[in-house]
Amino acid sequence: MAEQTIHFDDGAAYEQMMGIWSRFAGEIFLDWLAPPAGLRWIDIGCGNGAFTELLVERCSPLEVQGIDPSAEQLAFARTRPAARVAKFRQGDAMALPFADGSFDAAVMALVLVFVPDPAKGVSEMVRVVVPGGAVVTYMWDMFGGFPLDPIYDEMKAMGLAATRPPRLDASRMEALRELWAGAGLEDVQTREITVQRTYSSFDEFWAINLKSPSLRPAIAAMKPADVETLIARARARLPADADGRITCSARAHAIRGRRPK
Repeated sequence: MAEQTIHFDDGAAYEQMMGIWSRFAGEIFLDWLAPPAGLRWIDIGCGNGAFTELLVERCSPLEVQGIDPSAEQLAFARTRPAARVAKFRQGDAMALPFADGSFDAAVMALVLVFVPDPAKGVSEMVRVVVPGGAVVTYMWDMFGGFPLDPIYDEMKAMGLAATRPPRLDASRMEALRELWAGAGLEDVQTREITVQRTYSSFDEFWAINLKSPSLRPAIAAMKPADVETLIARARARLPADADGRITCSARAHAIRGRRPK
């Protein structure tokens, strides 16, 4: 499948498609981190603020700065209750607009595969935290754990292409370990996060996931007969329960480390 830049420009659509998944995984991630209250956080690639909201709700932060390249996503983030604490601004993950040592913790939630140079992104996370500060991320396993795999896999089987993030390999656990080691981080630990989401019907699953900026243009360019075949194939791999609901699973890889003191 093609690997190109993917633009997220609709915060409300993202919330339906991925924000809910992000919250499910993010809750487990924060339980694992168990950070103390009163930290200064930077949420890099904050998007529409789904994970930022969790930080504010659950971690009692002193400060949260959310950074994202999408003005539209940030506009949605500013409508969240988290905006009473968090500040949102446009920025580049590879050139963060903050001085060295500005934060106690730097996080990327479901972002790293979208950073053109993941190593540079991680080095920026390290730069902006204090010595001893936390550098953490969780990322969908793009090789078998992504929430849209039921559709992506059937497209691939049909010989069809959809846009994929530019750095898929950065989602592998071994790649994350190499990145954290290469950045000189200490006390590195990893874990796998598995979550499930239930849709009221296959039709709901299909309609919500068509909001994806990677799938939507690819499916719009398909022949109607191919779209019908794809729908049938995806429906067949997602059996419904007695009430017509379908349940999907996803898997994320998480890693944490500390900047040396």
